[in-house]
Amino acid sequence: YIFLYIINIKLQRNVDIVCHIQATSPCLHPHHIREALQMITEQGCDYVFSVVRRHQFRWEEVDKKDCKNPTSLNIDVAHRPRRQDWHGELYENGSFYFSTRKALENGLKQLGKIAYYEMLPEYSVDIDVDIDWPVAEQRVLSINEDRNATLFCRFGYFGREENAAVRLFLCKVSGCLTNGQIFTSVSGEDHVAINARDVAGIQMLQRENIEVQLCGLKVAQLAGCGLWFGEQLNGLEVERLMKEKKLRWDKVAFMGENSEDREILSQVGLNGVPCDSVVADLIAAKYTCQRPAGNGAVREFAEYILMLKKKSLLQVLQEHIDRANF
Repeated sequence: YIFLYIINIKLQRNVDIVCHIQATSPCLHPHHIREALQMITEQGCDYVFSVVRRHQFRWEEVDKKDCKNPTSLNIDVAHRPRRQDWHGELYENGSFYFSTRKALENGLKQLGKIAYYEMLPEYSVDIDVDIDWPVAEQRVLSINEDRNATLFCRFGYFGREENAAVRLFLCKVSGCLTNGQIFTSVSGEDHVAINARDVAGIQMLQRENIEVQLCGLKVAQLAGCGLWFGEQLNGLEVERLMKEKKLRWDKVAFMGENSEDREILSQVGLNGVPCDSVVADLIAAKYTCQRPAGNGAVREFAEYILMLKKKSLLQVLQEHIDRANF
């Protein structure tokens, strides 16, 4: 009711169709919106809403005190169908609701032609309770590995703003390449251990002409990368580096792990954090690795960077809304 009230007040005179898109449906794609819109503009519908087909057997709810047997609401118990032989039922999935201006101003009380837009189950993820979050996250970042060991997105939508032209990757050693442990040899020298998969990930970026800068001399020599300015790094030092290389913030990817890294994480075009990092709970990272620091997190983020680059180079069609052809 609040939503309808606000819309009725602020609706502009040149608006003919209103779409309510819910932020709790992260797998909604532009082509869903475009096709549903065509049902109003081309098929004369007054109201269109999104649904998903479910194959669930429903039963009547009864009070246990009445000792009454529940009744099946949508199946014949004696002839229980297999899922693949049953057409299922349609349920609202809450992704979007289209309405004409006239229907909305009438409070949706006098609707003419009503229609539903059916979405496939893989795109129908609704976040209502805590357990829905990990399901939605896995669905959005759902990836497969192809024959060339590159990654591509299956059900998530990266949108127009996702940066795929990374030219410089900055990475903290402590807390990203390593798990923070320091080993002291008999001679008193300090050593750290890094995962071979992370080194391979860095080399993958370099082979794709993405420059890598690390903080830590021995690790940088091992990976064949450039160096930072010592253990401490701040925004001014990164700006100085970017000026030397004639780069903008949106061409830089950065992987950090603690609160001191928030300044840089918030400015770069693409940021990532290990799942066990301190800063993971402090910022809205564009990519939170499933692997912890020192155990393949850098390799995972490197693969993500290359996946975005591949999508850009191959001009993979992410179906954007063409406002000129509405």
